[in-house]
Amino acid sequence: MNPAYSRRVRNEQTVRLTAVRRLYEVSARMGAGRSLAETLQAVVEGVVDGLGFGIAVLNLRHPDGKFEVIAVSGSPEAREALLGTVSAADIFDAEFAIADAWGKLRFVPHERLPEGEVIGWVPDLPVSDDPEAWHPLDALFAPLYSSDGELVGMLSVDLPEDQRRPGPVHRELLEIFATQAGLAIDKARLTDRLLAEKTRLEASEATFRLVFEGAGNGMATIGFDDADRGRILRVNDAFCRITGYAADQLLGARLATFLRDVEPEQTRAELEQLGAGNGTLRFERVFTQPGGNEIWLGGTAALVAQGAGQPRILLIQIDDVTARKDAERELRHHAAHDPLTGLPNRRLLQHRFTKVLARTRTTGRPGALLFCDLNHFKLVNDSYGHEAGDRALRDIAARLSGAVRHGDTVARLGGDEFAVLAEDIAGEALTTLITRLEAAVSLPLDNIAVQVTTSVGSVPITPTTNDLNALLHQADQAMYTAKNRR
Repeated sequence: MNPAYSRRVRNEQTVRLTAVRRLYEVSARMGAGRSLAETLQAVVEGVVDGLGFGIAVLNLRHPDGKFEVIAVSGSPEAREALLGTVSAADIFDAEFAIADAWGKLRFVPHERLPEGEVIGWVPDLPVSDDPEAWHPLDALFAPLYSSDGELVGMLSVDLPEDQRRPGPVHRELLEIFATQAGLAIDKARLTDRLLAEKTRLEASEATFRLVFEGAGNGMATIGFDDADRGRILRVNDAFCRITGYAADQLLGARLATFLRDVEPEQTRAELEQLGAGNGTLRFERVFTQPGGNEIWLGGTAALVAQGAGQPRILLIQIDDVTARKDAERELRHHAAHDPLTGLPNRRLLQHRFTKVLARTRTTGRPGALLFCDLNHFKLVNDSYGHEAGDRALRDIAARLSGAVRHGDTVARLGGDEFAVLAEDIAGEALTTLITRLEAAVSLPLDNIAVQVTTSVGSVPITPTTNDLNALLHQADQAMYTAKNRR
């Protein structure tokens, strides 16, 4: 074997081994960077420190396709001139069209560049006549790709340490390094996104905690999935104040144990819609406080996703709406009842008549509508005054209510006129009811010497009956017949 050839082979092996060691060192340093900025800087520093180039510039590709110089190493002048510059997405297309393909690398020799203004930064390097010497306008690029083949950046190098165009060994090492750099950048981008998401979630959690704890209305989180479904996971001070329970009495308990739900099927359907992502649930439920007192809670429930693989929760906000519910109930009562006697008025009588008529048409069994008019009541007002007359009306209303059967309705039509709506009654039972009404009214009134009686007219309610007003008119006529007969 030729001794000179053997020495040349050993020298190349030594160069390769030394370069591989340097590559390993800078690759380890590059992979140690946690954030994207640290990784990018490690890439360019690794090229300068480990691969024998005087300058390294890294262009990061943004989602819109544009390139931005993010990291520069080896020359303060190059860093000042290039760092932060943004280029169009096609910035490298023209140069690559005239470049030599060195594997995945692209080398643009100066002699192929078109005449004109040079774009970018050019090192101050003497020009040599040697065709293999590095020229100040020569350019070597290493595209950087992610694991799925996406172009993530462009690495450009300049000023080889031997001032010559890189040979096969350095090209191979640069290509290997570029492959690792692309993967490191892809990993660092993911790390940055995760860190940003973590920071966002921490900030969001801090904001949520501040709002949650400081809210004037009651707030709680309720488990929606798995074993925690329906369990109270978190409450604020206002929730405890409104419900009357301490936090340790509520946490872990099922919210349903404190609520009186008269329509559980509807609640189940509403929760299913909420689970499918259909808006926000508004609710009003009766809540039992520690001493057994019941209050009305009104509020909203919204489904919150906590992240991939995490169970969903319900965020509910409540207020004590007992006063409003009481006011609404009182308003409904006044709208349907006579203010003096508390008996149902004509409006409520109409409502109940509609239901009685529907059942009469179903069963075929008749009912009855009775019209009651008080006799001699005008003498009470004339002799004792209207205040005594009002007391007498309240007493008579109570007597009428006590004389009817359970389920019958006694209503005041106005003045001294009353109506009784009786379902499933006829014949002797109807006669007995009329007798009881007459007897109840005829009892003496406290501190009133006037004998007040009642005349009662009745008409049947049959499946062919239609109009309450027409029926009242017929009962009124029947009452006058009974009054004249009396």
